[in-house]
Amino acid sequence: MRLLVTGGCGFIGTNFIYLMLERHPDWTIFNLDKLTYAGNRKNLLPVEQGKDKKRYHFLHGDICDREYIEETMLKHRIDAVINFAAESHVDRSINDPSPFVTTNVQGAQNLMECARRIGIGRFVHVSTDEVYGTLGPEGKFMETTPLAPNSPYSASKAGADLMARAYFETYGLPVVITRCSNNYGPYQFPEKLIPLVYRNAKTDNPLPVYGDGLNVRDWIYVDDHCTGVELALLKGREGQAYNFGGDAEKPNIEVIKTILSILGKPESLITFVKDRPGHDRRYAMDFSLARKELGFAPSLNFEQGLKKTVEWYEANANWLEDVQSGAYRDFMDEWYKERK
Repeated sequence: MRLLVTGGCGFIGTNFIYLMLERHPDWTIFNLDKLTYAGNRKNLLPVEQGKDKKRYHFLHGDICDREYIEETMLKHRIDAVINFAAESHVDRSINDPSPFVTTNVQGAQNLMECARRIGIGRFVHVSTDEVYGTLGPEGKFMETTPLAPNSPYSASKAGADLMARAYFETYGLPVVITRCSNNYGPYQFPEKLIPLVYRNAKTDNPLPVYGDGLNVRDWIYVDDHCTGVELALLKGREGQAYNFGGDAEKPNIEVIKTILSILGKPESLITFVKDRPGHDRRYAMDFSLARKELGFAPSLNFEQGLKKTVEWYEANANWLEDVQSGAYRDFMDEWYKERK
């Protein structure tokens, strides 16, 4: 298979590429990434320079550039597309929704249109549980749950989901939608909860916690999510959405205290701050459809996954310093300017 992965230099995309190259020695992967602040080409340098370098190709581009995307799909004879490319940080979407609409809606639609024109055999659109909105103390999100996004980020992802549905219903595009709960694991950019808590705790800095810290999320280790996306690519029904979860509901404050305990740091570092607007209270995923039709099941519980995640950050302190540094951001800005 000749697979186009968009956003492959981001957190989930990076882990997906490593996993697929390991599992499918007959696949060739083309990683198309714009390299925004959260996209790190260095994540995959071991692949570019290692034994799999003939099966992996990095492409610097924007999913909103129709001419470039169509040319790329044709030139590299792409069989299938997996769209990870997205602006994904809720707080940033509250400050400025525009980039989220541009990338997450218009960019996704552009990919679908190019795939439709060329006749791509399979298109997997990677979405989020946040499109469903919020839950009360009981119940779980199902694929039939109405979409009710509460932040500009989740609204942009819901818009792309509906566009994917329309492309299937109107044009017959062989698209599958995946919706996943909170991911964690190696290479996650340190604006997200777990790496942020790890980073601040290691340096004895305050840990900002929104509201009362009792907002509940279902957590899934990133490799388990990547397995779900793989199964959707290989087995998913066209036009169908699939939920993936880790069966690990945790209040944010519990996650934070667990990381502090692992690191041997005091809970006095916790600082409660004003809650953000539109902060969903609880997410929980019913992934029984994915279990039944795809054979999906999480392989790690939260305690196992968190231990692996902390161990990875401990062993890769230079990576964490690199992605946080102004020097790195300046380097990538210059790198991008030179290639415009």
